[in-house]
Amino acid sequence: MLVLCTSFWALSFPAMKALALAQEEILPGAGSWFISSLSVFYRFLIAGGLLLAFSFAQVKTVSRREVEQGLLLAVFTTIGISLQMDGLAYTSASTSAFLTQLYCVLIPLWVVVSHRRAPSAKIVLCSILVLGGMAVLVRLNPFALHLGRGELETLAASVMFAAQILALEHRRYAANRPLCFTTVMLLATAGFTLPIVVTTAPGLAACFRVYASVPACGLMAVIVLFCTLGSFVLMSRWQRHVAATEAGLIYCSEPLFASALALFLPGWFSSWTGLDYPNEQITRQLLIGGGLITAANVLLQSRWLAAKPAPFQGNRSSAAAFPIPARRWSRRRPSAGGDRGSGFRPRQ
Repeated sequence: MLVLCTSFWALSFPAMKALALAQEEILPGAGSWFISSLSVFYRFLIAGGLLLAFSFAQVKTVSRREVEQGLLLAVFTTIGISLQMDGLAYTSASTSAFLTQLYCVLIPLWVVVSHRRAPSAKIVLCSILVLGGMAVLVRLNPFALHLGRGELETLAASVMFAAQILALEHRRYAANRPLCFTTVMLLATAGFTLPIVVTTAPGLAACFRVYASVPACGLMAVIVLFCTLGSFVLMSRWQRHVAATEAGLIYCSEPLFASALALFLPGWFSSWTGLDYPNEQITRQLLIGGGLITAANVLLQSRWLAAKPAPFQGNRSSAAAFPIPARRWSRRRPSAGGDRGSGFRPRQ
């Protein structure tokens, strides 16, 4: 399910690119910050509204901790996306893509520091494979890498995305219902993005004019249903069943899906919208980099290099290995013979 979630996120790259091209034709010179922030605002607002209508019976009984987790996730999402968008203006796309995926290393480092436990050999090997695959996919030039404003902002965005993954599995929120805190997160992200829209918009009419076409509305529908609503619901529902380190490595397959979708989706979007958005071609970098990332995820799910269970130590550990279930108690009435004790008896 997390692999499916990642494929939905990957769909957003060609869809958002096609949407931006369509809106630039509708409103030339609007500015990338305005178009990007407005798309984020609309996609999270509409997705949150749909999820609220679908799960209103649950959301109306939302708890304080579910609101707390939803707001926390919204903060990480808003800051991460904003830093990533601004940092992209000051660095290359390949460097931005590589630095963003560094959360697959940041999460194991956090586990080492917080739990004082070294990562397993499998996690270390998978992290190396993923980073190598990402470097090949984005054609990273290590000699051209320097820490300027764009690189620092992208690193900060990666930290926010790592914090988002860790917040989903925090034991404080283990009892939270996914539909409730996801609804809060989607609506709160839209609210946190609204100030960026207000400060960058050329006017109120422009907020509606850029969607005054059927292709723009159709692309936004794809982004809302699959890339936002579907992906975040799957993430909130299923990530709790795996460790955050494992989830981070699975999410790093996003560039692989994005590269595969870019082989045919731009042509489909172009024939539908009339845009000049050509398909990408299969390259050696895609095969090598995608192969490394795929190998890392296959290794992650295999039993190779898995920790072996501790051997049975005899009678002393039998109590821990086979714990006696706690007794359950039931109230009974005092007997007629005058038994006025505690009024409870053990139920076997």
